[in-house]
Amino acid sequence: MIGGTSPMETVITSIQALSASSGDLSALHRILKGAEETIRTDSDLQLSTLDQLDPSKHSLGYLYLLDVLTCGPVSKEKASDSVLLISRFIASCDAEQIRLGSDKFVSLCKRFKDRVLELNDPLRGVAPLLTAVRKVQVSTKRLTALHPDCLQLCLQSKCYKAGFSILSDDILEVDQPRDFYLYCYYGGMICIGQKKFQKALELLYNVVTAPMHTVNAIALEAYKKYILVTLIHSGQFSISLPKCASTSAQRNLKTWCTPYTEVGNCYNEGKISELEAVVVAHSSDFEKDNNLGLVKQAVSSLYKRNILRLTQKYLTLSLQDIANMVQLANAKEAEMHVLQMIQDGQIHALINQKDGMVRFLEDPEQYKTSEMIEVMDSVIQRTIRLSKNLIAMDESLSCDPLYLGKVGRERQRYDFGEDFDTVPQKFSM
Repeated sequence: MIGGTSPMETVITSIQALSASSGDLSALHRILKGAEETIRTDSDLQLSTLDQLDPSKHSLGYLYLLDVLTCGPVSKEKASDSVLLISRFIASCDAEQIRLGSDKFVSLCKRFKDRVLELNDPLRGVAPLLTAVRKVQVSTKRLTALHPDCLQLCLQSKCYKAGFSILSDDILEVDQPRDFYLYCYYGGMICIGQKKFQKALELLYNVVTAPMHTVNAIALEAYKKYILVTLIHSGQFSISLPKCASTSAQRNLKTWCTPYTEVGNCYNEGKISELEAVVVAHSSDFEKDNNLGLVKQAVSSLYKRNILRLTQKYLTLSLQDIANMVQLANAKEAEMHVLQMIQDGQIHALINQKDGMVRFLEDPEQYKTSEMIEVMDSVIQRTIRLSKNLIAMDESLSCDPLYLGKVGRERQRYDFGEDFDTVPQKFSM
């Protein structure tokens, strides 16, 4: 103690005095980092200490104290109290201040996620983590370490719509590969829950084709779902992985997913009875992977796919003929499938209830309505933005010292001489 003032009182005074301007905040951050051990071991630090601070004005200092106060194992009752305390801080804290201590903020939010899971109440953490993602995120292009945790809570609480709200951003900057794997994997599962299979396929594709030296568990589980979603959305399966997939993925994923590749091969043949036999034979594997429901959706989609093939050959068919051709039990089941496909916009048809005949129609969409023009314009604008981002990334990479050093080493290794193009230099547009 100096002059009767305890170390904790000194820290509180510094927080109150240096939380106004960016220059002061930088100085405060240095003080807090230097005093971390003191804060951690000071017996004067109690929950009541936080009452001297305003979490919206003194966010950086409040963060350091709250991190210490909520660390370590706690009882269920105290876990509930800490969840409430952290959620209130997340809601009121200043984004600019907590970004100075982003690592500590991320650590606090991850602890918050663990606590709500311990309480078996993931729904309680969804809104706070959505807020935390937006506050710690410098740009919507950047993937944060909190994205996967937020999506995990959305998934476990079945708040698919809330999770989907952060999947609409085009992510271009990633720090940790594992965060990217989990973001795409959880995101794919959320899209499956919302029946948005095209977006789910895009996200799962990103996991399967991401660079990897060895196949990881996330990529393996993503590939299983990737096969099933491909069948549901595209109606066909290819045993070959995309060419951009890593060598490790190309060699190993198919070997470890044999039941799923068998389902895909049977699906391609279009024979319901054989597909159902494969599903029964491997049902224990699918159930263990928590994919049995998705497998059943894939089987159901084969009926629809076979009906869709009939629209390319016939103009009119009876419901009984459809049932016979696609191996449905009766005309009533055929009618239910056809009605669902009409409702989903997969086919265009009219059913005559008197004689049980189905007349297949051409797609009435003329692509000239104002709604369709808006959709096409939004797609074009997104493509333009992505193109500009790619050009900027390419220019940045071509001037990166680490990249240039690697290219130089590769050039010496292979010694292509004058035939080898020079390393691109930064240019003006």
